[in-house]
Amino acid sequence: MTRTNLSMSISADGYVAGPNQSADEPLGVGGGALHGWHLGPAKDHPANRQVVSDMMDGMGATIMGRNMFGPVRGEWADSDWQGWWGEEPPYHCPVFVLTHYAHDPIEMKGGTTFHFVTEGIEAAYSLAEAAAGDAPISIAGGASCARQALKAGLVDELDLQVNPVILGSGERLLDGFEAGKPALELARVLEAPGVVHLRYRVIR
Repeated sequence: MTRTNLSMSISADGYVAGPNQSADEPLGVGGGALHGWHLGPAKDHPANRQVVSDMMDGMGATIMGRNMFGPVRGEWADSDWQGWWGEEPPYHCPVFVLTHYAHDPIEMKGGTTFHFVTEGIEAAYSLAEAAAGDAPISIAGGASCARQALKAGLVDELDLQVNPVILGSGERLLDGFEAGKPALELARVLEAPGVVHLRYRVIR
């Protein structure tokens, strides 16, 4: 059975991105502070290396929202945007991007092809399952994509990289849920300087 993992860096007050996301501030104002554990000097800590490996290695498919893919809004028109990650994105698998606007697939170096899905999270998940085979699926974010996947019951593991940062506003991960839904079971705790990695199993 395909395992589906949702992994996101999060502030102490529950935000996964700061406010006012833009081409200059792709993670929102202050959002970059949530990612020092894997982009800064601490990236070589054994716990951080393990979490990055869990998040990226061996994934058969990835699902993300359009806001995570890039800053272009509305119709694509003649945009030549190909993502934030350069010619060889780190995914190395098919990536299914949720959007309201159709777009031809974009094939990149290293095995990543971005496919654009206009029929919603469950359609994207069906495509990801077919592409992944027995390999795991990653829900990469952002907040809206993650909430949709959780509400649709598609997530098996929820990994949160909790940072001692207060953002105060921005994109919250767990807004709009009923009390106790989804039900979570704490499965793992890893610590590194400036971050605690929490893994929850989603109980169905």
